[in-house]
Amino acid sequence: MNIQYITDDNGEKTSVILPIEYYTQLLEELEDQQDVKLYDEVKARNEKSIPLSEYKEKNK
Repeated sequence: MNIQYITDDNGEKTSVILPIEYYTQLLEELEDQQDVKLYDEVKARNEKSIPLSEYKEKNK
């Protein structure tokens, strides 16, 4: 993989350049992880579930 780094005047890495395909893959994986975290948080509440149709009717 062709990863490039941008450095400051002291040679410290400050940024990175990634191939767009890899960047897109990272974003998708991050979104998946966020979805799982949100799901786990909601499930931990132990709230009563209702059918989607009922929810939609209540929130018109």
